[in-house]
Amino acid sequence: MSTMTSVMWFRRDLRLTDNPALLDAVTAGDGHVLGVFVLDPLLWERSGDPRREHLAASLRSLSKAMGGRLVVRKGDPATVIPAVAQEVEAASVHIAADYAPYGQQRDEEVEASLNCPLVRTGSPYAIAPGRVLNQQGRSYMVFTPYFKAWLEHGWRKPVEAPANVTWVRADGEDLPDGDADGAGEQAALGHWQDYLDSVAEYDDQRDRPDLDSTSRMSIPLKYGEIHPRTMLADLSHRRSDGANAYARELAWREFCADLLARNPHAAWKPLRSEFDKMQYDEPDELFDAWREGRTGFPFVDAGMRQLAGSGFMHNRVRMVVASFLVKDLHVHWKHGARWFMQSLRDGDLASNSLNWQWVAGCGADAAPYFRIFNPITQGLKFDPQGEYVRRWVPELRDLAGKAAHEPWKHGGVDGYPAPVVDHGEARRESLRRYDAIR
Repeated sequence: MSTMTSVMWFRRDLRLTDNPALLDAVTAGDGHVLGVFVLDPLLWERSGDPRREHLAASLRSLSKAMGGRLVVRKGDPATVIPAVAQEVEAASVHIAADYAPYGQQRDEEVEASLNCPLVRTGSPYAIAPGRVLNQQGRSYMVFTPYFKAWLEHGWRKPVEAPANVTWVRADGEDLPDGDADGAGEQAALGHWQDYLDSVAEYDDQRDRPDLDSTSRMSIPLKYGEIHPRTMLADLSHRRSDGANAYARELAWREFCADLLARNPHAAWKPLRSEFDKMQYDEPDELFDAWREGRTGFPFVDAGMRQLAGSGFMHNRVRMVVASFLVKDLHVHWKHGARWFMQSLRDGDLASNSLNWQWVAGCGADAAPYFRIFNPITQGLKFDPQGEYVRRWVPELRDLAGKAAHEPWKHGGVDGYPAPVVDHGEARRESLRRYDAIR
């Protein structure tokens, strides 16, 4: 085996295009690269079926693009990666930097076990966490000034896929079973190009789950089937409020990653410490009703059933169902966040936890706690004809138009529950609990 062989350790970058770490691996290995993915039991066991299925399908797509040479091994990366590097006498191991709490610890353990350099190049973000700073050299806790500084900082242009790579063979496990429509780099790039034709409408339609007009690019972004720099480069050629609003959402994703990198405890604990004293109820049968989409509030139930049926939920609805759990049922946001991570195909720890904290009022730049979403008026506003509700709550399919949001006003529907709480009373109780910690 040539001593110039390098190892490319794929993680959240399951693509060949716009992958700076891969380009460095090709250069370091004089064109000879062993591409490896480690099925880490710790991460695999914590993932729900939707994420496992998409990951498996994405790995199959990546391996096909590599001529079937992707090496998949199971085990602790701190053991697997040094073993792989030793087998091929690797000159270096290449990765895109990981800023999640577990990822940073894992990479440090791998680095300590290697007999060659672990080279970090790039990240899953247009601008890596820790790079966007204020004039005092500090990180931001409020999004709007972060976004302005993020735009001013800028990012590098996307890079092409490497040419003339010799993918080195090595023994590995069979690729995991799994099937997911639209998984893989080529599917992501194609879907993104198709969506660009309608991105101008994003600002006007992004809150409408009945129109199903969002891009769903959170899924390929989660697995690195496309890099945000690629998307930002395409958006830069589009002059519209929709394109600007979409770029702002990409910045919000990076803001969440920046927050978690600096505050690892924020994965499951509030950024605002006063909320440690907040009174919450333990999950009970009402929590089960929320998870199963049978709260008696059609907009909430439609969202939870969309999650169960597709591994996805529209962003506006995510905010409403999160608010309902925390402020109507008085359950700690971490229980909802864990359910989302288990159920979502695009489950991303930073985005998930920090967005839950935003709704719960305990995060950075959070919505004021007294902003409590009314699940009925939210449905009437953003699903005005009830089409989203009828799509996911078939018991209500015979209620036309807005009636689907308030079935109790129309005699109720057999098989569909009455509301599990009185929203007005629940709201007053939430505000009482908040006043107690102020």
